[in-house]
This record gives sequence, structure tokens and C-alpha cells, in this order.
Amino acid sequence: MRLDGKVAVIHGGGGAIGGACARAFAREGARVFLAGRTRARLEEVADDITRHGGHAHVDVVDALDEAAVNRHADAIATREGRIDVSLNALGIVHVQGTSFAELPLHEYTHPVDAYIRTNFITAHAAARHMIQRGSGVILTLSTPGAKMSGTGFLGNGVASAAVEAFSRLLAGELGGNGIRVVCLRPHAIPDAVSRSHTREVFAASAAAAGTDIATMLSGMADSGTLLGRLPTLAEVADVAAFVASDSAAAMTGTVINLTSGALVD
Repeated sequence: MRLDGKVAVIHGGGGAIGGACARAFAREGARVFLAGRTRARLEEVADDITRHGGHAHVDVVDALDEAAVNRHADAIATREGRIDVSLNALGIVHVQGTSFAELPLHEYTHPVDAYIRTNFITAHAAARHMIQRGSGVILTLSTPGAKMSGTGFLGNGVASAAVEAFSRLLAGELGGNGIRVVCLRPHAIPDAVSRSHTREVFAASAAAAGTDIATMLSGMADSGTLLGRLPTLAEVADVAAFVASDSAAAMTGTVINLTSGALVD
């Protein structure tokens, strides 16, 4: 198992991507610590992991609360003696589908501020303990909006570009301490919509385009990707588990393209 004996912290662990990654990490042998704001959703993921023989622990933590995140990381490091992997899979509900001329400043800055704050907070909390051991992996998430241009997703695109820049720069900050930083960039994930913030976000975008979510995603897949489909949760989670493992020990300061060919690097 790729992550046997590793300790992984997943912020947003009750969400679609966070939960899928937690299951993949546990399947590969990691002890996973799920953090989020909704206990019921965290416990659903944890119960599924334990039913399949894995180890999962749940804590209610607001990933925008620096003091709470630090206490959580300190408690895990004290209990387990280490933190090997930290993933921020937090989803921030934000406005999409609004034209620039009609976009209020606060709706533009909300995702930018929230994503750069939470990624700094969770990475900083974990890195303090990783530095002591001289190893660790910090994983972040972005979207294709970081590289695309278009209408209706200005805040999302700027936020995603900021997370990718943060990840590259953080890799330089921490590389000398043996810590790797990798950003995962999946496209829209159809099987994540029912249990993630994207349902609300996509609903607004679809309405602005005069269609529904399913039709919008189908169009994105058919005409917007080289593979003619969008990524699945399982595919994203499997890549996350690989990147978190020693099999990817030479990989840092990069963005993993999981867009099914919507973007070509």
C-alpha cells in the first residue's frame, strides 16, 4: 500500500473531493483525519472508511479559523507523532454566471480571499510539524479557471490562479525541508455535484445560460475536452493518493492537469 503508516489530514473531508481522497488515502494504508464544519457528513465518510477496514477520525474544524486549525494540527501531531499529508479540499460557495459589468466587488473578492486564506492557514499548520520531521506533502486544489478566459467566472478564475501560484511558491519555501507541494486541477466532476458546493455554483451558471446543470456539464464534456468526458471522483482521488505517496517523491512545485484535455499544458 502506497501510504501505509502515513498520517493524512483532509480539510473539507466531508465533501465530494475531500471524501473521495480520504477513502483513497485510507485504502492505501493511511490513517486519515477528517476536518470540516458539518459533523454528519464527516462521519458518513469516516463510517465508510472504517467499514472497509481503514482508520478515520473526525473533528469539526473551520478551515478559515487559524487558531482552530492550529489546535487541530497540534493535537494530531501530539497523538500520532507526525503529519505526513495535508490536503485542503475546502469548497467555497461563490457567484458565477454574472457579467463583469454587473459583478459587485464583494462577490468578486469573496472566493479570492477565502481560498488564499484557507490554503495558507491549513498549509502553515501542517508545515510546522512536517518541518520537524524533514518530510511531508501538502496538496491543494484549483480549477481550469486558473488558465481559461471567458465570462462569468472572474472570481473563481483569479482564486484558482492564486492557489496555483501559492502552491508553486510554497514548494520553493519548503523544498529545503523535504516537503513537497502539489496542486491538483480537476475540471467539473459530474459525480461530485450532488454533494459539493458546485451544485449551487453551477445552478447559477446554468440558469444564466438558460439551461440546467446536467445539460451544461454534458456540453462541457462533449465540446470542451479532448477525451469527450469529464473526470470522475475516483480518478481525482487515485491521483491524489499517488501524488501523496513516495512513488511521486520527485514531484513538487507543479499543477496536475486533471481536466480530461480541456486544458493542454
